[in-house]
Amino acid sequence: MLQQTQVATVRAYFARFVAELPTVAALAAASEDQVLGLWSGLGYYSRARNLHRCAKEVVSRHGGRFPERAELLQTLPGIGRSTAAAITSLCFGERVAILDANVRRVLTRVLGFDGDLASARSERELWSLAESLLPSEGQSPAMPRYTQGMMDLGATVCLPKAPACEQCPVAADCRARAVGAPERYPVRSRKLRRTALSQWLLWLQRPDGAAWLERRPAPGVWAGLYSFPAFPDRQALERAPGAWLPERADDLPVVKHVLTHKDLYLHVVRHRAAADAAPPMAGQWFTAAQWPGLGLPAPVRQWLTQACSQPKDVDG
Repeated sequence: MLQQTQVATVRAYFARFVAELPTVAALAAASEDQVLGLWSGLGYYSRARNLHRCAKEVVSRHGGRFPERAELLQTLPGIGRSTAAAITSLCFGERVAILDANVRRVLTRVLGFDGDLASARSERELWSLAESLLPSEGQSPAMPRYTQGMMDLGATVCLPKAPACEQCPVAADCRARAVGAPERYPVRSRKLRRTALSQWLLWLQRPDGAAWLERRPAPGVWAGLYSFPAFPDRQALERAPGAWLPERADDLPVVKHVLTHKDLYLHVVRHRAAADAAPPMAGQWFTAAQWPGLGLPAPVRQWLTQACSQPKDVDG
């Protein structure tokens, strides 16, 4: 959950998740809908699907116990080299290096490492340096402290912008600070280009508040989540058979939803359907008692929640 997400955001999600799925066996036995429902709103949903698959393999291949070596952990879904090392160094004291974004920033600044991390060769060199700096004595107590300390240093002090160098315990040894250019590190020449995508969403709503939702296909945006039927443009939405009647439809303000490397512009057309409506399109009706338990994109959950909190029309 903490991958690419701040602790303050994760806390409430983690508490709900472990309250409902307290063990790896419980997670393995859960349905994907249940897992995505608990994750709904946290974003980066591939993490939830990988976590679910990982739990199933831990139960089926390892008797419900996580491997204690990073090399073995990397064979499980969704666990890469750095995540595997974080788990085994923190939980089992294994002497292995991590290289997440925070640690990468700390190391390149302290070492003055100016290799271009867009290059596989430079990335390998930094991994080698990270391994050379690991504690060599008192491995069991030292490794969890070292790993946690490195992560916290990057998360709270050695920030991407305006690092708090005066609070840093290794400031005296930091080469980037010595030359007055900590924000120059890490060096990465190739950056991912942001793109934009517009989608038109058809919000069909019955008088009792039920919403028509379809499960999004994989791969793609919001894969595996439930959402309003989506269309590439307004014309495609209007051509949907029996989907809506113009005189009973409302266009909501366009919402910009920011994904990792994409800006998603959502155009929602809300149509109040008849109580006995049976739309001839993929999906099904979910009542206000049902949809909160589904995996829903954050904007869709927000729209539905707001609709439930609004007073009902006299004729509805």
